[in-house]
Amino acid sequence: MRRLTDALFPGARVVVTGMSGESALLLDELAQDPERARGVHFTCAQFPGIGRGDYLRTHPDARQTGFFMTPAMRAGLAEGRADLLGLDYAGVVRHMREMDPPDVVYAHLSPPDAQGYCSAGICSDFVPLVWQRALRRVAHVNPAMPRTNGSFRVHLSELDGFVDAHAPLVIAGDSLPTPVEECIGRHVAALVRDGDTLQFGIGSVPVALARSLASHRSLRLHTGMVTEAVRFLWEAGALDRDAPIPNGFALGSMDFYRFVGENDRIWMTDAGVTHDIVRIAAIPRFVAVNSAVEVDLFGQVNSERTAGTVHAGAGGLPVFATGAMLSPGGRSMICMPSTARGGTVSRIVPSLGQGALCNVPRHLADVVVTECGAAQLRQLGVEARAQALIGIAAPEHRAALAEAWGEIRAKL
Repeated sequence: MRRLTDALFPGARVVVTGMSGESALLLDELAQDPERARGVHFTCAQFPGIGRGDYLRTHPDARQTGFFMTPAMRAGLAEGRADLLGLDYAGVVRHMREMDPPDVVYAHLSPPDAQGYCSAGICSDFVPLVWQRALRRVAHVNPAMPRTNGSFRVHLSELDGFVDAHAPLVIAGDSLPTPVEECIGRHVAALVRDGDTLQFGIGSVPVALARSLASHRSLRLHTGMVTEAVRFLWEAGALDRDAPIPNGFALGSMDFYRFVGENDRIWMTDAGVTHDIVRIAAIPRFVAVNSAVEVDLFGQVNSERTAGTVHAGAGGLPVFATGAMLSPGGRSMICMPSTARGGTVSRIVPSLGQGALCNVPRHLADVVVTECGAAQLRQLGVEARAQALIGIAAPEHRAALAEAWGEIRAKL
């Protein structure tokens, strides 16, 4: 195969790897020959701020199905060329498994070993779910891609075509935590016990949390992604060195990717494993640490919509929150600064409004953490829960929240 795009044709239904597995070579080929994307329908899991792929811009007749709101998806929705599916990760897994077999699936792989097997490198989340059912399997074999341990590996003989070419990987710099996020990290760390199994995602709060967990021991990880926070915990001696670290993709610097490739405990696997509620629920003391846009006084969590604007998607939050609540000794922690817009807006709100989406319902509320403290809600009644949440709101917003709660309570 001379070009990856040689596999495309008008009307093709194509699954491409996203997140940190995005292929710069495929994007460059499409930019150089946009006609290859005419009439092609791409399906891809892309997250805002990760990668540069915009398959809709390659050709005015291209279409895309996605699971997170990105600037590209927002423009495509306005043009009627994009489908945004309102699914969490468990729903995306089911969608991938049940969708019609794609005409083409693209993988981004490491070079082969002596036996001819390529690894999934730094991203193994969704492509494995459709790989065997695809009508054509095509790969970008990239010398820059580190070889990693994992459940998905591909022999060169399986491929209907591949291009061996060096191309840059998706990289991300360190997110330096603010003093507020450092405080949140300390509050969370105070609730984490030696031997817990943790899940956390993207952003600077996990970095702050990792710093606060440096003196913990025998921690384990089961998570959707690994970042520099994982390396910090590993080097601090906080992690159980004998326990595997299952995850779907890595995101960081090239130096971090080398660490991922050299660490035989890091296990790259698909989202059907990392986001399996039954599997998570069976892990004792599973602690899910996730962020949110706002939490209301009933404990409902909105993690993706502000003033009517969708910023991302449900992602793994519903799965991890549910699994943590089912886990023996598990905890689900929602972390966020107490305010937004320079302190003018409280992120603890009386009730979720029309401009919000409920990603975690009140019956799954457990722990909410701001820089003002941690509200442990699981065993609390409605009144005590509201008071606990008001207590971790920014002090300047507590009186208004208390007044609003009085009105809500009178109508219960």
